[in-house]
Amino acid sequence: MTLSHTWDLTPAQARRLQEQLRGRVTREDLLGGPPARVAGIDVGFEHSGAVTRAAAVVLSYPELEVVDTAIARQPTRFPYVPGLLSFRECPAALAALDGLTASADVLVCDGQGYAHPRRFGLACHLGLLTGVPSVGVAKSRLIGEHDPVPDAKGAWVPLRDGGETVGAVLRTRKGVKPVFVSVGYGFKLATAIELVLSLAPRYRLPETTRQAHRLASG
Repeated sequence: MTLSHTWDLTPAQARRLQEQLRGRVTREDLLGGPPARVAGIDVGFEHSGAVTRAAAVVLSYPELEVVDTAIARQPTRFPYVPGLLSFRECPAALAALDGLTASADVLVCDGQGYAHPRRFGLACHLGLLTGVPSVGVAKSRLIGEHDPVPDAKGAWVPLRDGGETVGAVLRTRKGVKPVFVSVGYGFKLATAIELVLSLAPRYRLPETTRQAHRLASG
C-alpha cells in the first residue's frame, strides 16, 4: 500500500480528505504496455448493512481466465453517504485484495473514478491506496451530462461536468445500455476505454466485474 489514512472519519472530514487526495491522482498512463493480469472488485453488504463483503478476482489478460480469488467480510464502519461510498467500501476491498496470492497490473472497480463531484471516486481512492493503476466502470451516472451514444459496440461519447470531460459513456454491446467509464489512477481516459472494451467481449459489464460478482454471490 502506497498510502494510508485513518478510516475513523466524519463525513465532513472524509470530504476534506477527498479534496486533499485528489491532487495526488495521476491521469497519465503508468503501464508500459498491456497488462498481464487484471483484478476486479465487487462490494456488497450483509445483515442489513452491518457487514461489508468484498470479493476480489484476478484474471489473466487477454485470456480473461480466473487466476485467483479472495473474499473479505468486515463490520461496516461508515454510513451510507452519496459521494463518500469509498469510505464505506474501501476497508473491506483492501482486505480482499490483500487476500490474493496473485498480483495484478490493473484494478477495475465497479463504481466511479474521476466522474465524481470531488473527482475522487472509489477507483481513484483504491488506486491511490494500492499504487495499482485503476479504472472505474459504473452501471449508472453519478454526475455530468452526455449526448446520446450511438448503438454500436465500441461507440462512446464524453461525459462532461462543469465544462470538463470527467469520463466516457461507452457502449460495450449493441442494443444494451452503456456503461460509465472514468479513470481512477494511472490511466488516460482513451486507454481506459480501450481496456474496458477488451474486458467486455460478450456482455455489458467487464469480465472483472462479472467474475467478482459471481464470486460474491456464490
